[in-house]
Amino acid sequence: MDIVEQPAAIYATHTVSNQPPPLVNYNIFTQDITLLDCIKREGADWAEAQLTALGARVGSEEVAGWGQAANTFPPVLQTHDRYGQRIDEVTFHPAWHHLLDLSITHGAHALSWQARQPTGNHVARTAAFYLATQAEAGHGCPLSMTHAAYPVLKAHADITEPWLARLITSSYDPGLRPPLQKAGLLCGMGMTEKQGGSDVRANTTTARSVAGSYGGPAYLLTGHKWFCSAPMCDLFLVLAQAPGGLSCFLLPRILADGTRNRFFLQRLKDKLGNRSNASSEVEFSDAWALRLGEEGQGVRTIIEMVNFTRLDCVSGTAAMMRQALAQALHHSAYRMAFGRLLLDQPLMKNVLTDLAVESEAATILAFRLARACDQAQSNSHEQYIKRLGTAIAKYWITKRGSAYAAEALECLGGNGYVEESGMPRIYREMPVNAIWEGSGNVICLDVLRSIDKDPQALDAFFTELRQARGHDQRLDVALVRFEQDILQLNVDEREWQARRLVEQMALIWQAALLVQYGHPAVAEAFCASRLSDGGYRAFGTLPSGVDTATILERARPKVG
Repeated sequence: MDIVEQPAAIYATHTVSNQPPPLVNYNIFTQDITLLDCIKREGADWAEAQLTALGARVGSEEVAGWGQAANTFPPVLQTHDRYGQRIDEVTFHPAWHHLLDLSITHGAHALSWQARQPTGNHVARTAAFYLATQAEAGHGCPLSMTHAAYPVLKAHADITEPWLARLITSSYDPGLRPPLQKAGLLCGMGMTEKQGGSDVRANTTTARSVAGSYGGPAYLLTGHKWFCSAPMCDLFLVLAQAPGGLSCFLLPRILADGTRNRFFLQRLKDKLGNRSNASSEVEFSDAWALRLGEEGQGVRTIIEMVNFTRLDCVSGTAAMMRQALAQALHHSAYRMAFGRLLLDQPLMKNVLTDLAVESEAATILAFRLARACDQAQSNSHEQYIKRLGTAIAKYWITKRGSAYAAEALECLGGNGYVEESGMPRIYREMPVNAIWEGSGNVICLDVLRSIDKDPQALDAFFTELRQARGHDQRLDVALVRFEQDILQLNVDEREWQARRLVEQMALIWQAALLVQYGHPAVAEAFCASRLSDGGYRAFGTLPSGVDTATILERARPKVG
């Protein structure tokens, strides 16, 4: 029986309407007013041209497709080649390599160390990382670790000099080859073990001294790492127990003679999110490494790396907040329900405005920390803000991330629950920043230790906040109340109340920054909603009188 071809029209069941156009082909940098303000205020306006170019690429349809593809086709572990030879390699979808090439070309891994401008080097790099994260957050892991590892390696340049220049080039050079044969290098890390988690002093990986090379102290490492992220990096910072105690080592994947180091990938983690990135379990069996710093000083050696990766947890979360907000605002500007655009409906306005306020507060705090990184070497106040402030912000901003992503997703209704929208990817990605480099309790206890170890840290924090006195009565009252609260608690009570205390520190600090530097409408909404009732509440509960029109117009991306 012949099949008669019918006109396509008879199969059509409906006409697609009341759906927003895709949010693509716009510049995510030039349309982010908060980010633009931060760049100018914090001394990085010299980077505007470079950031504008990156913003245009990240906002393009092509790069959006890369982000989706890198997650749809996750990395695959190949332990052996076809002949049975052990190779321990991870293969990625081409989109992963495109994303890394784009971000490295624009300095998201190294602009802090490349630029050497009078002001704003860390601010500019934080902006590049913030933009790159909105393309796809998973590929930020090797970018962040390479950026954070560089000052640790540079502090031991007598040992690491052969590799330093290649870590801050603008060349992405994938594949396992001897480091000195590559145009650019990436650095990962291996700290966590099964039995210890955040308690790295419980590590059992051992380090045995052998004859050196490159003029440095060489060791053979034997043991495991429960989490080793981005295992296709060229170099790794690793903690292991030397005879003198827990020490820091630099371990290359490929040795100078071209042979593979005894670094074995056991499996890749099957994670909630961060799926484009390969996180692995590894075994070392007499793996060759160079010691950095003295034996027993491993934590002290890597502490600078921890601060920078924590900053990226803050800025990366703020970036995902911004991307989720942009999607929610864009959808609401086109979607009709019950005869009106969502953006015109009072309750949805409340939710969207609240999300916009939270996003601006997170972003302004992230870039305040970036300024502290720029000025810490020459300014003791900024050194305290960099150390204590990064921990405070890391706890609170990342803790808000998951709730934020869920609320923004809900603004799209059922569309937001579908993978194609990109919102589930943001939602799944948020918890990793809250866990990485210290989960909530670890960070809050770190804040208390910083305060107890050096009372000047708390004095510096109060000095920071008092600069905003007189701008808003609610802020003044909240600051006095907190000063009395924290000074009245004994050590045991402080630990019991640690999360509440750190949350208050973050909220008061965000309010102080907003009243000084933010838009007045945003500052007013933040103080009215976050300072009077403890702050933690559902989004969409702003009081009456908030200038929603100004806040939403400031935040909404304009396309077409």
